[in-house]
Amino acid sequence: MEPKTNVKLLIVEDEVVTRQTLTRLFQQEGYDVFDAADGRQMESIMAQQAIDIIIMDVNLPGQSGLELAESLREQNNIGLVFLTGRDSDEDRLLALELGADDYLIKPYNPRELTVRVRNLARRIEQINEPKEHQVEGSTQYHFANWVLDCDSRCLFAPDGKMFRLPKSEYRALELFLTNPGKIHDRDTLVRKMLDRELRPNDRTVDVAIRRIRRHFEAHPETTNLITTIHGEGYRFVGDVEIKVAS
Repeated sequence: MEPKTNVKLLIVEDEVVTRQTLTRLFQQEGYDVFDAADGRQMESIMAQQAIDIIIMDVNLPGQSGLELAESLREQNNIGLVFLTGRDSDEDRLLALELGADDYLIKPYNPRELTVRVRNLARRIEQINEPKEHQVEGSTQYHFANWVLDCDSRCLFAPDGKMFRLPKSEYRALELFLTNPGKIHDRDTLVRKMLDRELRPNDRTVDVAIRRIRRHFEAHPETTNLITTIHGEGYRFVGDVEIKVAS
């Protein structure tokens, strides 16, 4: 077990045995763990505790996990992992559109789950450190007064506002920033984002690009940083400087 962490983790799962198993698993990993059976209990806990990461099922009584995720995404620094038996492309796509950091299918490998959550927890802890948007030793991409910090996976706007990007969006933006001016087709992007091949009628790439663009479009001077090349893919337009934070 790793040293005790300050990260607070919330399990939202209506099946009692699964909820208890997950709670024990992450307590053994050193997390401060809370659990809820539905959205109402989740909101009650979150009103009293500064939750950092939520592990949530899709199938929940009352509001579904996907419905609950819509309100959670307004809180940019909460990590969200779906752990569910629903393995449809539609659910995966919607989860990505809502900004989920990960989407795992039951039955799950406990070791894989704890490793994925641990990596997410490290990013959360880095974000919460009082260092403005400097993570010492981290590679950063500077462009048009924006900053993408690689260690924390945070995007910082010109006005200082911070957005913690889900894995798929971070990987897509990193690809653009390491290859400014180059056209990337959907096949290349989905392999970079999700480590898989593009599927028929797959809109995952377009959803991720749309979410990234929303950040830039909030600032009039950076509305056109990512352009669509019809029939080919997407291209980042702008100058990029790579720095190492100190």
